[in-house]
This record gives sequence, structure tokens and C-alpha cells, in this order.
Amino acid sequence: MSSAWLLPEHIADVLPSQARRIEELRRELLDMARGYGCELVMPPLLEHLDSLLSGAGRSLNLKTFKLVDQLSGRSLGLRADTTPQVARIDAHLLNRAGVTRLCYCGPVVHTRPAGPHASREPLQLGIEIYGHAGLEADLEVQELALDALRRAGLVGITLDLGDARILQGVLGDQKLPADQLEAIGAALAAKDQAELASLCAGLPSSVAQGLQALPNLYGGFEVLELARKCLPAHPLIDAALADLAWLTKHLGQTHPDVRLGFDLADSSGNEYYTGARFALYAEGCSDAVLRGGRYDEVGAVFGRRRPAVGFSADLKTLVSLGPVSPLRAAVRAPWGEDLGLRAAIRRLREQGETVVCVLPGHEHEGDEFDCDRELVQVGSQWAVRAL
Repeated sequence: MSSAWLLPEHIADVLPSQARRIEELRRELLDMARGYGCELVMPPLLEHLDSLLSGAGRSLNLKTFKLVDQLSGRSLGLRADTTPQVARIDAHLLNRAGVTRLCYCGPVVHTRPAGPHASREPLQLGIEIYGHAGLEADLEVQELALDALRRAGLVGITLDLGDARILQGVLGDQKLPADQLEAIGAALAAKDQAELASLCAGLPSSVAQGLQALPNLYGGFEVLELARKCLPAHPLIDAALADLAWLTKHLGQTHPDVRLGFDLADSSGNEYYTGARFALYAEGCSDAVLRGGRYDEVGAVFGRRRPAVGFSADLKTLVSLGPVSPLRAAVRAPWGEDLGLRAAIRRLREQGETVVCVLPGHEHEGDEFDCDRELVQVGSQWAVRAL
């Protein structure tokens, strides 16, 4: 019989020190988003399954926990990604004609962890812009993402760009089965040339050559010129490469400390990207800590196709990679029935101070506060003095 206090695999309690840092970062990043004009939304954790998975790819379906609603008998799901919900809110509940900037932060739940040490309950923060099809919105989202990592204290930031249209252009008019497309995407992400060559069997030579060239299109600015030479001529590819050049020109001017690169074979992550996409990496982590891009088709299943671009990240991951924030300064106060003491404690708290009362018989004031002052009685008055 298992112990009652044991949690499921890849599920963990968040203890005071980490919880404090996560909450501080959550507040800071949502305030940052508000500074860009974003509005906060809070979609439900639980939805009808057919709504939650509308238009979603197979990977999201496999990630989603499913259960039966005891009230209606319908199938419900615990969200594995918040973006489809936000698209539903933009399409049906807000239904605005112009640009809408939305942000959110809440837990998502995955049936399987994304990696050996990953949580199955990430705390997903996301920012999305609806209603603008131009590169200006892509650039704003990428700058928001870079701002978020800086505020999290991450260093050694690398931004890798790609574009979903490149694979579409390489495939051209080829209509491949969904399972073959999925296998090609996995082989490209893993840069598995042997598997890719096997999957290309039977495809036209120009398509096969283009697919097998993609895993080598990874690196610095030289990648764009190399791609123009070795990929087949196609309007989608030309547009994608031009957009990537425009974005990196502006990012390089305003963020000279960020290493910019390209991975034109990257097709990992969400399946709904339709244009430029990006991944951010930071010192201390080999996996991407934030992903985003353009997904103009995300609202189509809700009856309203709107241009959309955004990103999401797991706050738990960002906190684990960032610096440890200092403890909050606090005032230590004795417990007592004296009305003057109680009034002094209330005044300090109203002024924004943290006051930790030492309960009778307990001198330990907690590990999460730095009591650098104390409340003492001086004559008939109570005053704060340094420790």
C-alpha cells in the first residue's frame, strides 16, 4: 500500500521559497504585459472536450486528461494548453473588430511530462495579439518575450527563429497522410537524416532534396542565404525568408546582447503555427524556455479566423533558472494584549510593512522573512529599531 502523502509522478508541491519567487514573477510579468496594453483573461481549467480540442493537433489530444462530467454525462478535459481557450474568448466573447492584446497565467495539466525532469502541471504564462497580420505584431511579441526573460533574471539568451511556411513550401503540392507528416516533423526536429531519407522514399526528388537540406539549415545569419540556394523556389519560402530577415534586422538593432540564430527544421511544439515562429534559450538549460509564433488559423474552428501571434512559457521553469530573490524585510514584534502594541502593529501593516508576531513560546519567525528590525516599547510608546 502506497503512502498517502506521495504524489503522482512528475507532480510536486510548491514549497514556500519557490512559491514566493513564482508569485513575485507572476505579478511582475503580468504587470509588464499590462504595460504593453495587454488585458488579463482567466479561462477555466476544465472544459467540454470537443471545445477544448477543437482544431487541435494529435499531440494536444494525447496530452489532455479526459473525464466524464457527473452533471451532464459529457466528456470533459483538463486543459493542456491555454491558447485555444484564449482564441475562443477572442472569437466569441469579445468579438472585437480591431487589435486585441490578451495575457493569462494559470496551470495546465499534461498526461505525460515534456522531459525527464519536467512537471506535468506547468504554470503557463502567455501573451497573445489578435487582429493584426503584419510583422509589427510578431516583433512586438518577440520583444515582449525577451523582456519577460530579462525580468526573470535569465542570462545568455539565444533567440532561434524558423517559419512554418518553409516546410509547406518544400512539400509544395504534395498531400501527405497525417502520420507521415508527423513522422517527418519528428525527424526534422531530431535532425535524424537517416530516418528522414527513409520517409522521403517515393517523394519527388525536389521535395526529398529540400526536406533533407532542412536539418543543415541551422546557425547564424548565413543560414538565410544558404536556404535561398538549396531550397526549391516557392512563394511561401521566399516570403518566409524575407520576413525572418526583417525581424532579425530589427531585433539585432534593439537587442544587441541577444544571440540571434535560425533553425529552419524546427517543427517541435504546437502544431498550429502558420508563419514565423521562435524559441528562446537561456544559460543553464538545453531546452527552449519559451516558444511562440504566428498562428492565424487558431480561431477558424470557432467561426472567426483572426490573425494571431503570441508566446507561452512555464513560470516554474523560469524561476528554477533565475537568481534567488532576497528575503522580504520584516519587523519582529512581541505578542501582547496591550492596545498600544496592537495599534502599532496595525499601523505598520497598513503602511505596507511585514510584521511577524512572535507567538508565546515560539521564537522562530519563519525562513521566508528577514527580520532586520523589531518593535519595542520605549516609555509608553512603541517604536521600530534596527536589529
